[in-house]
Amino acid sequence: MTTVLAEVHDLSGAEKVFAFFRDALLDGSLKPGERLLGEREMSLRLGVSRPLLREALRSLAMLGFLDIRHGKGAYVRQADINVLSDFFTFSLAQQPDILDDVMQARIAIECQAIRLACERATEGDLTRIGSKLTRLMDTLHDPVEGGAADFAFHQAIVEASHSEALTTLYGAIGELLRRSHVQRREVTVSEPGIVDYLVEAHREVFLSIVDRTPDSADRKLRDHFAIGDEFRRRSLISAFARRPQT
Repeated sequence: MTTVLAEVHDLSGAEKVFAFFRDALLDGSLKPGERLLGEREMSLRLGVSRPLLREALRSLAMLGFLDIRHGKGAYVRQADINVLSDFFTFSLAQQPDILDDVMQARIAIECQAIRLACERATEGDLTRIGSKLTRLMDTLHDPVEGGAADFAFHQAIVEASHSEALTTLYGAIGELLRRSHVQRREVTVSEPGIVDYLVEAHREVFLSIVDRTPDSADRKLRDHFAIGDEFRRRSLISAFARRPQT
């Protein structure tokens, strides 16, 4: 605890409280379900006023990290991924052309996740991925439902990696990814060959996990991303070419 206090000494105000809470979680001195120091003791140890401390703790509670119980103190809560997802969505949505950038993050997460899935996926995981593939095939001509099914298929692969970090990061950008899937489907739905491509590409990705061949799975997934981008590029060119000349 002394180390944590030393690290936050040069910070000011609410930053001290946030840094204390963050570092205590990282070093294991605080765990979900445990009670924080009392208000008086914490304000003295951190060198902040009690009103400022209360405001900082309320902010942490609003983010879902604390449970403040009247008359009993503040308790550490298990973080809710939906809060993190909202934070990422609000932050990234303000950036121009963010979906292309998010796509790069998606590739990095999924390619590592599929390698782990080849090693760690259970029979239950494979069944879930297979059911998502079936749903994807049933919604090929519907951009909204099909896009959502496409996202669910890839999300199931990440979950099959059994990596808490990868699953959390993927979930944090999940709403942006779902929208990206739908937008891409809307652009490419009329492109010749897109239906056959979607079926074959996703089937091969799924079978590579069933075969438990990480290198092949990684390669097929990257090919899927690259070819999908090519379909999108061709669709955009065709749409532009059909516009009447002015």
